[in-house]
Amino acid sequence: MTSDTKLMTGWKIVGVITLFLLAIFVTIFAIAGTAEAGIRMYIRASARTSFVLFSSAFLASALYRLWPGPLTRWLRANRRYIGVSFAISHTFHLLGILALSHWSPHQFVTVNVPPLLIGGGIAYFFILLMVITSFDRTTHWLGTRRWRILHLTGAYVIWLVFTLTYFPKAIKNPFYIPFAVFAVTTPLLRFLAWRQSRRIAQQVSSTR
Repeated sequence: MTSDTKLMTGWKIVGVITLFLLAIFVTIFAIAGTAEAGIRMYIRASARTSFVLFSSAFLASALYRLWPGPLTRWLRANRRYIGVSFAISHTFHLLGILALSHWSPHQFVTVNVPPLLIGGGIAYFFILLMVITSFDRTTHWLGTRRWRILHLTGAYVIWLVFTLTYFPKAIKNPFYIPFAVFAVTTPLLRFLAWRQSRRIAQQVSSTR
């Protein structure tokens, strides 16, 4: 038995990650309270867990191509469930923003600047579509080509929102520099993986 077969797979991943997220958020509220300071800490934490989960799913194939091994193989095989876990994490994030706005749509619109509302709204729209089409039946209904276009477009939209969020923060706060650097290098890693795959394909075709 190989080491990667011992790792959890399938929808169990979503359940375990969700429970882990809940444990983190409950701990935050237990320490910081449920007032504004605690909610803001919760919002920041949920944004970071969302970023980690999204990046793991978005880079799964690229990481396996660049560094094949049991862990990256597992990540690539289960990227669908990591992606759904990201959607759950970002739903928690949205609930925090709504709580900070006292569950008032008017205050929610007033507090958040238009670029954030528009960019965040588009990102959440794609997240919803991507989750809906993460099941075998809806994937089959949509078709491989349209599924790939939807998920690739949605992933880059979400990546752009994260990048535009963390990059300005990194300028003001050094804590966010690793997040901003990783966000900026994400498309580079995908490009390097694509170039390596293309090079291998060319070598294979030349030996025939």
